[in-house]
Amino acid sequence: MLHLNIIKVKTPEEMGKAAADEFEAVIHAKPACVIGLATGSTPLPLYRELIAREQAGLIDFSRVRSANLDEYKGLAPDHPQSYRRFMQENLFDHISIKPENTIVPDGLAADIPAMCEAYERKIEDWGGVDIQLLGIGHDGHIGFNEPCDHFPVMTHEVQLTDMTREANKRFFNSVDEVPTAAITMGVGTVMAAKKIVMVITGADKADILYKVFFGPVTPEVPGSILQFHPDVTLICDEAAAARMPQ
Repeated sequence: MLHLNIIKVKTPEEMGKAAADEFEAVIHAKPACVIGLATGSTPLPLYRELIAREQAGLIDFSRVRSANLDEYKGLAPDHPQSYRRFMQENLFDHISIKPENTIVPDGLAADIPAMCEAYERKIEDWGGVDIQLLGIGHDGHIGFNEPCDHFPVMTHEVQLTDMTREANKRFFNSVDEVPTAAITMGVGTVMAAKKIVMVITGADKADILYKVFFGPVTPEVPGSILQFHPDVTLICDEAAAARMPQ
């Protein structure tokens, strides 16, 4: 049964504030909570708002732990397009979260399966993710869980589709520079989060958003598994929500 709370916003700033409200509530209720984070342009207003709220004394990140959804394989943490560097520059360097309390998959790990197991174990040792931030790809992927014939459960390596690499080429000089593989939390890892907050903008996401929440549940649309999650908040603009039931 679908448990979906939809919040419609008009601007990226409104989206950032609405998403920050969700994170602030969790952090207030559990100061040592575990937050699951995502990268890309859509979460940036949220991260700016979280920074501003800590500076205003409304949130305290000093005990918070964070786990990121994914990372490109083959990129060093200080590579300009690595997700570790993205998080440092857009959030971690500006809040009181402790470096040892932030984990991002290691794109340079010599033994990727062992690293993935350790990543899962760390999240488990922390008590699981309390609130997970998500976006959605044009093909319905969450994290880097691409359309396939099954739902990958745990953190794992994945080959990126041409569509995903094309969508991400704007961050690189050319599509040839976009890595061909990544490490991502599995669908099971995402579904284990106690609460999910999804942020989506743009008319180009309207069709896939409808498929994710109101189409058949299938690994060919990985995000459709969220129909079985007990607590999903979708924050989107009117354009993205165009096909959603009123």
